[in-house]
Amino acid sequence: MLLRIVLAVFGIVELLFPRKIVDYMMDVSTTAETTYELKPWVYSLARLEGLVFVLVAFWWGKNPDDDS
Repeated sequence: MLLRIVLAVFGIVELLFPRKIVDYMMDVSTTAETTYELKPWVYSLARLEGLVFVLVAFWWGKNPDDDS
């Protein structure tokens, strides 16, 4: 159940603020001297990923075979 909640919350945050999430993840995963330029579709794909996370979290909650 906790994993479902975390997945849903992260999905909602990613739906609402895709640019901040992607920029933060790129800052964490690259070095300071690395310059990069992201394509505009990256933020749309991040928003789609957030939607999928939310849908999976809700689907997981309605699954009758769930052990929790």
